[in-house]
Amino acid sequence: MAPARKSQWQTWQRFAENLVFHQAPKFIRQLQNSPSLQRGISQGIKIGMDIIAGSAAPSPATSTAGRPVTSRSVPTAQRARKLAYAPDLDGRANPGEIVWTWVVDGDDPTLGEDRPVLVVGRDRHTLLGLMLSRRQRHAAESDWVGIGSASWVDGGEANWVRLDRVLEVPEESIRREGAILKPESFDVVAARLRADYSWS
Repeated sequence: MAPARKSQWQTWQRFAENLVFHQAPKFIRQLQNSPSLQRGISQGIKIGMDIIAGSAAPSPATSTAGRPVTSRSVPTAQRARKLAYAPDLDGRANPGEIVWTWVVDGDDPTLGEDRPVLVVGRDRHTLLGLMLSRRQRHAAESDWVGIGSASWVDGGEANWVRLDRVLEVPEESIRREGAILKPESFDVVAARLRADYSWS
């Protein structure tokens, strides 16, 4: 091998060895200790499990820029009020409508997901909503009630409504109006709120 080529090869070999044996392990250690990477991995696993379970579409880790998020929920009895089924897709969410909003994860406020919510009331510019889910396991949980198949879900899968917590949804956080819940399904939810949570 010509001396110039041999020198170039040795330089390249030293560079590759330094990269593989020194720089790469240091970079991997830094990545492993990165909180943002750990959050990203955790969220990726959660999204993957939700997709496998058929309960959620992939969603970004942050809400739509500039919009407030839904970060507060209260026991349902604390928000007891008169229920009135009054859907009207007029750009202002009303009881009986399904809307989508970014709901912050209760355990980690840096995470959350875009969720459908059933509107059951309002306090000026704050909507009162009940979380919806397609997870079959809720069928056996007493704080959830089944509302049957849903027109806003591909394939018309069954849905459940969480009754024990009311989400306080800033009206400006709504990403879109989704659908109108059938009156008979709203009546099922209303009956449980009246019987178990002091609503009227």
